[in-house]
Amino acid sequence: MRRAILAITGTIAGLAALLSFKSHVPSIPTSTAGGTSGVSSSSPASEAGPGAVVPTGNQAGTLPVGESTLTGQVANTVYGPVQIQLIMRDSKIINVSILQMPDGTIHDIQIGQFAFPVLIKETKAAQSAKIDAVSGASYTSAGYIQSLQSALDHGL
Repeated sequence: MRRAILAITGTIAGLAALLSFKSHVPSIPTSTAGGTSGVSSSSPASEAGPGAVVPTGNQAGTLPVGESTLTGQVANTVYGPVQIQLIMRDSKIINVSILQMPDGTIHDIQIGQFAFPVLIKETKAAQSAKIDAVSGASYTSAGYIQSLQSALDHGL
């Protein structure tokens, strides 16, 4: 009898704790001018239309001399669009920004927060689109690689 009371009390306490749990909405890191890679949802290429590859070069002093910006095509994945933008200096990738990412659910955002920094780090290390996909983010990784390759192809 005593065990049954303890079990019921423990179950009720655990259920009350579970129901009172408040999850937080994840924030998305943004890319900074200092070269730190991150995820950004702003789209300077949006004026060119969806799917456009826009090599922007050095626009009115926004980038130091010798740097250029390449925007990849939008890669449509099962979970949503992925689009990246590269900043290159002397044919070397120095920064990658995420212009579009799947964001239909909180799970999509969490996957992006985990996968994109890893993909950006691998891109900078490999200096090409020949990088590994992130486990658990296969579709997002494939979209990233596709957009990255389109930007690199257009930059040649």
